[in-house]
Amino acid sequence: MFSVECERCPRLAAHLAAVREKHPDYHGRPVDSFGPQDARLLVVGLAPGLHGANRTGRPFTGDYAGILLYETLHAYGFASAPVSTAADDGLQLIDCRITNAVRCLPPNNKPTTAEVNTCNDFLAQELAPGPDCVIALGTVAHRAVLRALGVRLSAYSFAHGAVHELPEFCLLDSYHCSRYNTQTRRLTAEMFSSVFVTARGILND
Repeated sequence: MFSVECERCPRLAAHLAAVREKHPDYHGRPVDSFGPQDARLLVVGLAPGLHGANRTGRPFTGDYAGILLYETLHAYGFASAPVSTAADDGLQLIDCRITNAVRCLPPNNKPTTAEVNTCNDFLAQELAPGPDCVIALGTVAHRAVLRALGVRLSAYSFAHGAVHELPEFCLLDSYHCSRYNTQTRRLTAEMFSSVFVTARGILND
């Protein structure tokens, strides 16, 4: 079972210890998932951001990447508010849950393959209740979902807007809503919104 005291990955544990020393008011530990466990939609990100989830203790909360995500979740009825600022701000997710492929802040936002694999059983536990739809934000999240299911990674290629009909659920791909992707317009609000239009359609059916 997941624990905020997890120290399975020595590099990540050491990095978090250094971050806690520099920012003693930050959460600075592995970050748990957010949202109801029986949600039909699961959103899978990469990892906590330094001044986002690593600070607040809630996925995509308090950082740039969360701005577009929570705006979009609210627009399609998956969140009670369009802005997520703190773990105690009262925002609730509706039929939606958010998690990450890696639960700890990685140096330079880049977890190693071994770290993704070490954290993969936590993702498998998130998939076990049986969501109807999973949105993978980026290639790492996409591959982590497939790995958690025991599926060959080559069987389903990542592409923004791709819809993969798996036996367990429908997997949707999106570019990650990071500052880099949105500022370079690799990912626009319209592109991101279209993925959630598809997800809402799947759930409504």
